[in-house]
Order: sequence, then C-alpha cells, then structure tokens
Amino acid sequence: MATALTGLVGVRHPVVQTGMGWVAGPRLVSATANAGALGVLASATMGVEQLRGAVREVKSRTDAPFGVNLRADAGDAAERVGVIIEEGVKVASFALAPSRELIARLKDAGVVVIPSVGARRHAEKVAAWGADAVVVQGGEGGGHTGSVATTVLLPQVVDAVDIPVIAAGGFHDGRGLVAALSYGAAGVAMGTRFLLTSDSTVPDAVKARYLGAAVTDVTVTTAVDGLPHRMLRTELVDALERSGRAASLLRALRHAAAFRRESGTGWNRMVRDGLAMKHGKDLSWSQVLLAANTPMLLKASMVDGRTDLGVMASGQVAGLIEDLPSCAELVDRVMAEAAAVLRTLPRPA
Repeated sequence: MATALTGLVGVRHPVVQTGMGWVAGPRLVSATANAGALGVLASATMGVEQLRGAVREVKSRTDAPFGVNLRADAGDAAERVGVIIEEGVKVASFALAPSRELIARLKDAGVVVIPSVGARRHAEKVAAWGADAVVVQGGEGGGHTGSVATTVLLPQVVDAVDIPVIAAGGFHDGRGLVAALSYGAAGVAMGTRFLLTSDSTVPDAVKARYLGAAVTDVTVTTAVDGLPHRMLRTELVDALERSGRAASLLRALRHAAAFRRESGTGWNRMVRDGLAMKHGKDLSWSQVLLAANTPMLLKASMVDGRTDLGVMASGQVAGLIEDLPSCAELVDRVMAEAAAVLRTLPRPA
C-alpha cells in the first residue's frame, strides 16, 4: 500500500513501530523492518556508545530502513544525532519537538525527521522548521499522553500542515489503518500492539498481564513522574498514588542514582537534562526529580519482569489485544484486514 509515508521512508507498508524505552531494541526493530514496516529504536535509555552498538546490531539483522527515537531535550542530543548521521540511519524521530538547528543538521545529511506531537500548534511549529512528517498521538496512546482523542486531534493536524501525518493512539489492526487514512493520515504508529508480539523481548509474565487486561484496566496517572502517563492499573500504581510527597521524592532520588549507573550518564549531564526538561515543559523541580522514576520503573517490568515493582505503559488498545503474533504475522494481518475493509467500501457509480 503506497502512501506519502512509504514513499518518504522507503518501507512497503504504512505502519510504524514506536520507540518504546526498554522495549524497542534491536530484535524488535529489525523484525519490524524485515516485515516491511518502519521499526524505531528507542535510545533514551542508552548511552551514546550503547546507541551506536544497537544501531549496528539492527543493521546486521536487516537491510531495510529503520529509525532512531531521540529525546530532543537531552544534553547529548547533538552527539546522538552525530551517531545517526555517521551510521546511516534513515529516520530520526523525536518524542518532543527538536530545535530548528537539529532538524537542519539531520536534513542536510539526508535523514528523514519525524517528531511526535500532541497538539496542532506543535505540528505547525515543527512543519515550519522543516520536519519531513509528524506523528500525532491522541490521548488513547500509552506512556506520556494528552487528553484529546485521536479522532479529534488527527483531522486538526491534517488540516493544519502540508507534510505527511502519522496517526498514533488507539491503533492495532487494519480497520484502524483504514480509518486513519480516511482522516487524511499517511499511516499509523503502534506501540502496545508491537510490544505484544513474539519478537518483543518483554518478559512473558509481563505480556500475560497485558493480555489479561480489559480496557478499563488502563488508566492515566500523574503519580509516577508528575505528568499524565497512561499505563496498566496495578497495585503498585495504587501505592504510588497513595504515597506522600516526601516518600515520592526519596524514591525518585534512588531511581535517579540507579539510572545513572545503568546508562553511564554522569550527574552533571543529568542535571543539565533536568534543567532542559524544566524549561521545555515548565515543570516544578519536584516534577523534574520525579521524572527519574520513569525509566527505572519501566525497566523493572519491561526488562526484569517484575510486575510488582515496575509500571507498564500501555495504550487503551491493550484491552482489545488477545495474542502474540510475530511482527511479520502482525503486519501481514493488518494489511490484509485493511485490504478487506477497503473492498467492502462502496465505490462511486
């Protein structure tokens, strides 16, 4: 199925696997790429040289295009952009709007730039700065999310910009792809659906919790890092919501120290990143400190398999997913379902 997205990045199908921290590693990304969709490597939980090694591992597993997701507010974002350019990565995606300078540097090197946004004004800004496409995530999406539904946000953005728009938040099958195309999108991005594949390295016990969840078991909380975060409702989430401010900040300090050891990031860099985050999101210092909870609580579940100690970011579609196909089976199924839906639509006389 040819769309503006497939033409832009060189994939066969207008489907994107999002860059989920601790989840979107080389195995999942390469499996997605080999299936004909766009796999995106999550780099925020890696050091710079870890990122280079992960990129090279993906390239050893596939010849297909893939992308790398970056934190635009990271103090070493320029170094990471350098890795992307040097290693010949096709796509750079961003969880926040990158600067005009980063966009220009990537585009000058022939890298396709695709930021993610949650509001029309953000899409207009990055389009004016030269972004090649934009991912628009509605409130149904997992992880940090907004309050506007995809069905309201998507047409707003499609009408506001003249670059390809990729729809995210609430997609898991071919019907959703056709619906997104009907709104004017060039494809869909899916996170939870790719997390729940046999190619995902997420431990089986964690996948079982997702598969057992109903739509009503997916909640939005600010208890993890002070920002709205969509995840599975668990006893840990309940406990975090009951915690006092002092206990929450102490826990965040411990997690910050643990993440520093895990990623090899120095305290000076972490402080600079915190300053950038505070300015970019207008956060209090308490919220900046609480942000240290996110990577380690996600690692506890997504890597260590401790559903009692970790949180499980999730889109609402977790309540609709019942199986663990391979990435190839998933992408083939989505495209077959989309084709079947399109065949049933009435044609002009």
